Amino acid sequence: MTIRSTLSAAWVAALAWALIACGGSHNQSQPAGAGPTIDVTIAKGQVTPTNAALQAKVHQPITVKVTSDAADELHVHSTPDHKFQVAAAPNQTFQFSADVPGNVEVELHHLDRTIATVQVQP
Repeated sequence: MTIRSTLSAAWVAALAWALIACGGSHNQSQPAGAGPTIDVTIAKGQVTPTNAALQAKVHQPITVKVTSDAADELHVHSTPDHKFQVAAAPNQTFQFSADVPGNVEVELHHLDRTIATVQVQP
């Protein structure tokens, strides 16, 4: 083996090692950190906010904090779907995440109001 072929083989081995070392994978199943929080007030048939626009990442926790003077049902149209029973009480906290990117609507069933649409990104 000549010096040239030895150097070429060493160069190829170093290049291959560098490519393998830099080509790690990203674990997409980990939660994406703290997500958005929606503070909701239901009083005398009025809902605040309505039609809010938020953004989150797949698997990122989304928190809905509710103070209400009436019972209702909170629907989250995502994959998977979520339903939460809202009591006539202050300081209720509900949390969910979406497994699939897309628009997720958060609605009150009995009052027929959309609280927010969350754009879930990969």
